[in-house]
Amino acid sequence: MTDQIRVNGERLWDSIMEMAKIGATAKGGSHRLTLSDEDKDARDLFASWCREAGLSMTVDEMGDMFARRAGAASERAPVGMGSHLDTQPFGGKFDGIFGVLAGLEVIRALNDHQIQTRAPLEVVNWTNEEGARFAPAMLASGVYGGVFDLDWAQARPAVDSSATLLAELQRIGYHGGLPVHDHEFSAFFECHIEQGPILDSEGISVGVVDAAQGFRWYDVSLVGFAQHTGSTPMRGRRNALLGMAKIVQAVDDIAQERAPLARATVGSQVEVGPGSRNVIPGKVDFTVDMRHPDADTLAEMDTRLRAVCQGVAADIGLELSLEQISYTAPVAFDPGCVAALNRACQRLSVSHTAITSGAGHDACYVARRAPTAMLFAPCKDGVSHHESESAKPDDLEAVCNVLLHAVLDVAGVAN
Repeated sequence: MTDQIRVNGERLWDSIMEMAKIGATAKGGSHRLTLSDEDKDARDLFASWCREAGLSMTVDEMGDMFARRAGAASERAPVGMGSHLDTQPFGGKFDGIFGVLAGLEVIRALNDHQIQTRAPLEVVNWTNEEGARFAPAMLASGVYGGVFDLDWAQARPAVDSSATLLAELQRIGYHGGLPVHDHEFSAFFECHIEQGPILDSEGISVGVVDAAQGFRWYDVSLVGFAQHTGSTPMRGRRNALLGMAKIVQAVDDIAQERAPLARATVGSQVEVGPGSRNVIPGKVDFTVDMRHPDADTLAEMDTRLRAVCQGVAADIGLELSLEQISYTAPVAFDPGCVAALNRACQRLSVSHTAITSGAGHDACYVARRAPTAMLFAPCKDGVSHHESESAKPDDLEAVCNVLLHAVLDVAGVAN
């Protein structure tokens, strides 16, 4: 009987479009930074939809939201589905939110067909996946996975104010009492747009994600000496921005030398001081993001970055501060969960392929605690973290149907 069940694709699409109105941008994207007023509104809307679907809601100390549908075997740990509601600054309207609302649509479809699973089901919204307002990324799932200390995570400062993550959780009313580490899953699935071009360019409906590349995030500061641009000779200048420029080129070289799998980027979050056109830059703060699916190669890239930064600082006479603020090891997702996703694709006769995620996701940290896997949907031209981010309703529906049948496979059917 359950082989014939399908989600309501129109309802899924309408929910995504309704959520996109919160923090909507002029160019069709979404701007909902973590624990902002817009994030609160998104959380409130998600919570109201969960209540309408008959789900009970708990919130943990990091603001993670867990919406539970009871199962016949209440003693079993729930099968989780979810992602995140926060966005990049002026980002897209599918990144993250698709995974949360795909989980909710699975629940709604089961309600429509009056089907009870044996294991409970939960739809999860993880706090601060993007890391745009509070660094690093995947902060709450990282606490859950044992990567970050709770007190350290709650004390992370916002980039746009002096507020901490804990203070902002309290301000918007989403600092819950559930201990982060007390929550268990029997399995966890995350749906996401690919954020890459493979599925779209090859016309494949579903990506079954069996691994994710590792990444390292760094905060870098160079301090030189701010002097008059006209009266200071070129020789002997301690130009912090010149040091950054040399490092930017070196970071690109580090990835190019390890093509095609390596990724290395100086991000767009740059602060240069003192902020005058006729003063030599005396201080610059910037970030570096490096990724590779092989842990040894990523470690080699780390060693090279540190050597380059030290060399540039010594050559120009700069003070260097380089802090690795986040490390996510390459992840191999659970073979059993991956197999369930492949069986669902075959049952539904949808085109699919194995794929490695180039981006970090909450599932990467959840995988430290529970059997986990991911599904990707195509996005137009592989564009993400941009207002033009786009996906087709039929593709999202196909991925959500795979999620539904994989969840039924893993959770079991009680009636």
